[in-house]
Amino acid sequence: MYGFVIAGTQSGVGKTTLTLGLLAALRKRGLSVQPFKIGPDFIDPGHHTAVAGVPSRNLDGWMLSRAYNTAMFNRSLHGPDVGVVEGMMGLFDGYDGKNEAGSTAEMAKWLGLPVLLVVDVSAMARSVAAVIHGFQHFDPALNVAGVIFNKIGGPGHLTYLEEAVRDVPNITVLGGLPADETSTLPERHLGLVTREEKQLSAGQIDHLAGVLEDHLDLSSLLRLCALPQPPTPNLQAHRAPLPDSPVRFGIAWDEAFCFYYPDNLELLEQAGATLVFFSPLHDPHLPPNLHGLYLGGGYPEVHARTLAANTSMRQEMKDFIQDGKTVYAECGGFMYLTQGIQDVEGHDFPMVGVYPTVVRMRSRLSALGYAEVAITPTNDLFPALQVRGHEFHYSELMPDLAVKQTRTLYQVRQRAAEATRPEGYVYKRCLASYIHLHFGSNPTFARQLVRLASA
Repeated sequence: MYGFVIAGTQSGVGKTTLTLGLLAALRKRGLSVQPFKIGPDFIDPGHHTAVAGVPSRNLDGWMLSRAYNTAMFNRSLHGPDVGVVEGMMGLFDGYDGKNEAGSTAEMAKWLGLPVLLVVDVSAMARSVAAVIHGFQHFDPALNVAGVIFNKIGGPGHLTYLEEAVRDVPNITVLGGLPADETSTLPERHLGLVTREEKQLSAGQIDHLAGVLEDHLDLSSLLRLCALPQPPTPNLQAHRAPLPDSPVRFGIAWDEAFCFYYPDNLELLEQAGATLVFFSPLHDPHLPPNLHGLYLGGGYPEVHARTLAANTSMRQEMKDFIQDGKTVYAECGGFMYLTQGIQDVEGHDFPMVGVYPTVVRMRSRLSALGYAEVAITPTNDLFPALQVRGHEFHYSELMPDLAVKQTRTLYQVRQRAAEATRPEGYVYKRCLASYIHLHFGSNPTFARQLVRLASA
């Protein structure tokens, strides 16, 4: 059994493309793979899943406890041959600049995995040795075992780099990848284009696997990353007392809504929900006999025209909420429930119309970062809870719902020293917010959603 972390010196060095290529190349060798992604990311894990054939799992040192991360890793790696963990940002980047909380380095140490460092060498020569030396010695408790050069200029450049690193102890050069625009995944304002819109073709996956087979020493990589012993899984998932009658939870999933942690959906199932998937973009009607809805994030702004044209779905969604049914919506799902979305050119597209605000798209970030949510105890929907998540969006509310005194359920802060702000907008039994919550930070949240839907 093998396991390793793909880390970068910084964002944009090619971690995701390399991870996808490794997943494909290892599968071609007959090995079963289990992908993971560190950090609050939905898009990269989607591409992992498409290549690996099994759901990619998020690991996060700030949103989730060490015990939760370790249990998830061990449980998911019970069976597959190789655990491939893609890091976030640079190796040591995390929640703040004071410590390692939330970083790739922290997670690698928690899981006891070696780190393979990806370095973009497109404008680098002998200085690469200093970079690797620094990353190796910044944290002596971390095992930076191998290095992969990305965007080499050719065989001569690779030889130069290998000569430079020869005197750096305890580091294995696993190869160098040439710059290859055909392997670059398309991007937009929130990151890569999702697999729901642009899935890698079989030919592209074979090409990625071939590039890695040709330019990396995969046999040495596996020898370097052999686990001393297989993970010991705790296979007993916690299950809450199930509702007396079936609870059908509709899950919006299509090109516009596809940002879901697998854990969130599984925790709903463990609480007794039967998940029913549907598309607000393409389906004219909601699935029959639903007790609750979960509208995840995604790109409703990109598909605003099609969402607006699906008037029967918008009306049924509004009627469902007006009838007092349970609905939970986050980020893109929240945007869908407002009066409308205004794109950056000023074009307006009507949406469901439950919340009295219009979402205006901006050309720059409106919010980015982790968020700690305290659910206020004085409400009739949830007990007092602490839940963690993150927000990442380019839009803003016009006008601000908090200013209009819309009822709120959350008190949110991003930093411990910050004052809290109201969020989590409530209308009847509909709770909507910009914040993507990870239910694994407090599974009571998922259980309460199912209880509300079953009532």
